[in-house]
Amino acid sequence: MAVKKQLAFAEGDYIVYPSHGVGRITEIESQSIAGIDLEMYVVSFENERLILRVPVDKAPKSGMRKLSSREKIQSALDALKIKTRPRRNVMWSRRAQEYEAKINSGDPVAIAEVVRELHRAEDAEQSYSERQMYRAALERLAREVAAIDHIDETEASRRLEKVLLQAA
Repeated sequence: MAVKKQLAFAEGDYIVYPSHGVGRITEIESQSIAGIDLEMYVVSFENERLILRVPVDKAPKSGMRKLSSREKIQSALDALKIKTRPRRNVMWSRRAQEYEAKINSGDPVAIAEVVRELHRAEDAEQSYSERQMYRAALERLAREVAAIDHIDETEASRRLEKVLLQAA
């Protein structure tokens, strides 16, 4: 008789996958691939219309994790409030790479740093790619806040932008 091992995640759990953000485990399925039986988390990312199958054994190495604690999200909100000087002396392509890496790290504090550094007043000059990167970071952070606080993403974005405006 096979022993059922304890899984880190259950069906219905919200998770964060570093390169895709917040998803929900819709099922745990068994698949036979090349004659090897694998147990897979089936993760749905609604906003990206993406279904990802992550082998149960590979989930920790992939960086897949539970939603952040309220304390971690508070740290991210605190990071939004820190005043920094713009790094205009560093080329945009270099900064864009750094920002992309922070967004794909899945770490809410790192993502909050990107949001803070790219946030501009409505009338401020900002390139298209800066605006795109800002939106991507804000959406990623807002999705996690929304899942934790049981609100919709629009409300979560509003809350984050309110924190940014208060800090300005």
